[in-house]
Amino acid sequence: MRLTFLGTTSNNGNCPTLYATDRGTLVVQGYAVTDPLAREQLRDLLPGEDAVEIPRELLQHLR
Repeated sequence: MRLTFLGTTSNNGNCPTLYATDRGTLVVQGYAVTDPLAREQLRDLLPGEDAVEIPRELLQHLR
């Protein structure tokens, strides 16, 4: 899979970051959701899937 950088809300190289793939999908880099109460509210989380938290401002980079 090839990633194309779309944008970030970080000024110092930290998360979060948004990428497009050559498969027509998106990759979101962010902080893992580790709060047990929040994780209980995730629907149908499959093996190999995870949830990350990003600021809404990151979505401005969607094209």
